[in-house]
Amino acid sequence: MDLEGVIGNSPVKKDSWKTVLTLAYQSLGVVYGDLSTSPLYVYKSTFAEDIQHSESNEEIYGVLSFVFWTLTLIPLLKYVFIVLRADDNGEGGTFALYSLLCRHARISTLPNCQLADEELSAYNKDVILSDNKSSIGSSLKYTLEKHRVLQKMLLILALIGTCMVIGDGVLTPALSGSGVFSAVSGLELSMSKEHHQYVEVPVACAILVFLFSLQHYGTHRVGFLFAPIVITWLLCISAIGLYNIFHWNPHVFKALSPYYMYKFLKKTQKGGWMSLGGILLCITGSEAMYADLGHFSQLSIKIAFTCLVYPSLILAYMGQAAYLSKHHNIESDYRIGFYVSVPEKLRWPVLAIAILAAVVGSQAIITGTFSIIKQCSALGCFPRVKIIHTSSKIHGQIYIPEINWTLMLLCLAITVGFRDTKHMGNASGLAVITVMLVTTCLMSLVIVLCWHQSILFAICFLIFFGSVEALYFSASLIKFLEGAWVPIALSFIFLVVMYVWHYGTLKKYEFDVQNKVSINWILSLGPNLGIVRVRGIGLIHTELVSGIPAIFSHFVTNLPAFHQVVVFLCIKSVPVPHVRPDERFLVGRVGPKEYRLYRCIARYGYRDIHKDDLEFEKDLVCSIAEFIRSEKPQCSLGIEDVECDGKMTVVGTTSSNLDGIRMCEDDGDFSQMAGTSELKELKNPEKLRKRVRFVVPESPRIDTDTREELQELMDAREAGMAFILGHCYVRAKSGSSLMKRLVINLGYDFLRRNSRGPTYALGIPCASTLEVGMIYLV
Repeated sequence: MDLEGVIGNSPVKKDSWKTVLTLAYQSLGVVYGDLSTSPLYVYKSTFAEDIQHSESNEEIYGVLSFVFWTLTLIPLLKYVFIVLRADDNGEGGTFALYSLLCRHARISTLPNCQLADEELSAYNKDVILSDNKSSIGSSLKYTLEKHRVLQKMLLILALIGTCMVIGDGVLTPALSGSGVFSAVSGLELSMSKEHHQYVEVPVACAILVFLFSLQHYGTHRVGFLFAPIVITWLLCISAIGLYNIFHWNPHVFKALSPYYMYKFLKKTQKGGWMSLGGILLCITGSEAMYADLGHFSQLSIKIAFTCLVYPSLILAYMGQAAYLSKHHNIESDYRIGFYVSVPEKLRWPVLAIAILAAVVGSQAIITGTFSIIKQCSALGCFPRVKIIHTSSKIHGQIYIPEINWTLMLLCLAITVGFRDTKHMGNASGLAVITVMLVTTCLMSLVIVLCWHQSILFAICFLIFFGSVEALYFSASLIKFLEGAWVPIALSFIFLVVMYVWHYGTLKKYEFDVQNKVSINWILSLGPNLGIVRVRGIGLIHTELVSGIPAIFSHFVTNLPAFHQVVVFLCIKSVPVPHVRPDERFLVGRVGPKEYRLYRCIARYGYRDIHKDDLEFEKDLVCSIAEFIRSEKPQCSLGIEDVECDGKMTVVGTTSSNLDGIRMCEDDGDFSQMAGTSELKELKNPEKLRKRVRFVVPESPRIDTDTREELQELMDAREAGMAFILGHCYVRAKSGSSLMKRLVINLGYDFLRRNSRGPTYALGIPCASTLEVGMIYLV
């Protein structure tokens, strides 16, 4: 599956109204499924136990006022008008903000960064809104670059936000965004509470199992249904809201005044403050507007929210408040939920729509969890997992089996363990507000370092939105024993896994750097490296972007023969979302020309999709051939020049370089290709092997030495390619602290043994793979 052409050249979001409206329509099914189902459980969670609905209506009006202003300040003002502008080449989310900061302040923790990475097209696409660089901003940048502790704190902050998103991926299918549990809870009005408790949980669990079982098919197969479902749901709740407003209390709009928030807190005091954890659920899913920015455009997301989602939600909450303001004889606490305000004749159809909308909301957060796990893995912050791309056309739709079934088991455990919306609401609320707090903190740094705005503006942004979110955070945290411990526990576990893997990866790379082989040692062996060179390509995987890995010296000193062509392959991630295909490879020589040692660095963004193994091999060989053809004469170095290891040339993939060398691996007739010449070799007719040919452009002409080198590369590719992979055993040095020994010897070793190997090595036949064990003392 070749997705690189689609992903690498991400389609530019056109400004035509037709395109914008189409994207806005599609975003309703992907982005707003979570947010649109929040009316199912907000009032029910708010009035669970901390406050009571009284005849004065001060409580219900105060809650409505809080809901209105929370929806206005956080999703509308913060995200729509400010945060959405901080896109990383069209991408959004916690990692987008962290990536922007890494590029502007040089605080990236990726171990193998190069200056050449800063020349990438995506790297230089700044989001600068002002050219006025303040002295305070420069001082802040210098401080972050100087102090390693601050860089680690910033990484941990980004990881905390990421872990809370993953935790929300567990909680949302149960309650927060999907509302499956809350949707099914509509059955409570149609049966007794004794019977309802035996139906609600099994039905919710059955829906969740069904939902997670469908993930491997990919959302694109049922995606066309998502937007109509959400639109139907929004129109339904807004129509019911209008009916309740006009029928029960047309004056309920007065409660939108902030004065009612003051009256609410004055009357309820501590109980009102604790009930904010339930009110917080009205903005669950708001982060998806920014996280899913790469799938759509800023304008389309803004139009969908301001024109449909926001007014529909406000009408829905006003309608519920209008109904409850005239109904005070609540039989029990569970009768204050969403369905009590729905006309009785419409309850069953609304219940069906609610379950469908809930499933859509679950799908969005599950897909988002897969995406963020992939990003973490690409940036070295999560163990490698199996990633399956479910669509060759739709960007970002992936499936991770291990994560899918883990989420399902955790989600079922929470659903069965809590059995009610109150505890799940407390848990989900804390996860949601923590992600928003992290976004606010990172965004304040982006305002100064990336936008070059006044430090005063950043401080105002941090204080204003941070204080609002801190108020909700405190109200959620106070309910630690009533469900809020769940996202903290889940996030702590994922944070430990991420940081242990990241720490172990850095230490392993540092060991590689300290123990790499000197180029002088290679030169002393001569062109044949002191051994017999046989036909074929030896592909040695390494994390190093310069120097010769220690594993290579083991082969040279212990094996009687080695391959005719040796390629040191480094596949690295860079802090940009996508790398263009014409900038994919960096190719250079290691040692003089006659040694036939090459270095190839394949660069991928944190949201890029790796190509199939056969396509990758073909692009790799063609990139080396193109480097040989286009190499300048002064780069064809002799024995006396040993500095060539640092000189790299940018080479694109075959699909992006139509004027470059192409490789053909069958018996087809390519003589009809105009403007090309075929580099041929004499073949022994008795040997039945796949024929390899390089189709070389007519201009410019290549000299004899270059033609000979291309011939050797072609022979080597035809003979076969062997993948040499180092199987490392990382151990802490003697004398290390107890904590380091636990992290390295137990934590990192366990994760390494249970993680996947490199994705590009999985498709290579076992007979072509050679693993060499090495002990790393870090």
